[in-house]
Amino acid sequence: MSIKYAEAGNRGSRVRSDCWIGLRLTGSSGIKLNFKSKVDVLYGESTRELIRDILKFYAIENAEVEVEDAGAVPYVMMARVETALRRLKLDKGKRYLPDRQYPVESSTRERFRRSRLYLPGDQPKLSMNAAIHKPDGMILDLEDSVAPANKDAARILVRNALRSIDFMGAERMVRINQLPLGFADLEEIVPQKPHLLLIPKVETAEQVQEIEKKVNEILAAQKNDKTKQKFFGGPGGDFSKKPPGRRRQEEDLFFMPIIESGLGVINAYSIAKASPRNVALAIGLEDYTADLGVQRTNEGRESFFARSMLVNAARAAGIQAIDTVFSDVNDMDALRESVLEAKSLGFDGKGAIHPRQIPVIHEAFAPAEKEIEKAEKIVLAFEEAEKKGLGVVSLGSKMIDPPVVKRALKTINMAVREGILPENWRTENE
Repeated sequence: MSIKYAEAGNRGSRVRSDCWIGLRLTGSSGIKLNFKSKVDVLYGESTRELIRDILKFYAIENAEVEVEDAGAVPYVMMARVETALRRLKLDKGKRYLPDRQYPVESSTRERFRRSRLYLPGDQPKLSMNAAIHKPDGMILDLEDSVAPANKDAARILVRNALRSIDFMGAERMVRINQLPLGFADLEEIVPQKPHLLLIPKVETAEQVQEIEKKVNEILAAQKNDKTKQKFFGGPGGDFSKKPPGRRRQEEDLFFMPIIESGLGVINAYSIAKASPRNVALAIGLEDYTADLGVQRTNEGRESFFARSMLVNAARAAGIQAIDTVFSDVNDMDALRESVLEAKSLGFDGKGAIHPRQIPVIHEAFAPAEKEIEKAEKIVLAFEEAEKKGLGVVSLGSKMIDPPVVKRALKTINMAVREGILPENWRTENE
């Protein structure tokens, strides 16, 4: 028996920036729209028009649609209607896309990833303005923070968010689900130009390579404009128009595998080397300690081996090492200590589950005064030696090799970015 009713979204007194859609197929009554909205006076007419346009795109001629709107912006409304239609199996593989609102600039392999803020993919109210907190990366999460029943809805919502929200310079990240469910995530997410995919619970190099193969297939298929014209609609469905911003290269899509088990820790180096798209290796200690059957503590003795293994694997592979999240959002002192410990172990960044954690993470990862002074001396000595054409660079009695200079430049760049050091620091040292 065919399904004739489906719903999507959220409703209730506490809901905001979201909506609920109930859609029932009928015989020959046309489209009946029962619309209730907290912002009906301002946006009711345009929202009704949008819903009717979506139904027309999917060739729905007879249906009763009930809407409870709590201030959903267009991309959210689009996602909720499309989800209901997919649950009725009426989408026919087609997608109704919002217009791309902001330019999508390239990321880089070596960019700062001190903080990455996790945002549940099925809660638009949390992601719309999250960039104002200035995380280095924003993760639209499709995995642990989304209930199994909402995975399909979150996937469409995150796809639309990638086209609609302002990341304000933060790296555009998405955490996909484990395979095989993650394949469906990739189909929606990869074409929308995320900078980085977080791959959860990785235990072998082959898992990363499966993701890489699928990503490459999707990127290759994207070049078929004829298929796009047929199956993509909405204001953002006209692929004859170039999106704003520089055209991204395929290589710009990076991976961050997450190690969350004993087997993953043992295989950390092969995982780190599994794909040229890998730019960082992260550790997730909630699942790791559960796998070991031990309690996670703030001191972290139970995870010292795993974290050290991960840092060494990342360094050996030439990529960044990223520490786990700190789960107590109220204890800023303990968070600061955790970040300082992570920094001492060689980690480049740490996860955040609340915006208030971001300033503490950035401050703790910022270079200390002595670090900056030493870095300045190293860089100036290296540049002076280059001017003189010297093949050997030394500072006092110690030789300076390229990796040391590279690390010193990274320290200085971070100090400049944090406003600790002026951009014209070389002039001030003359």
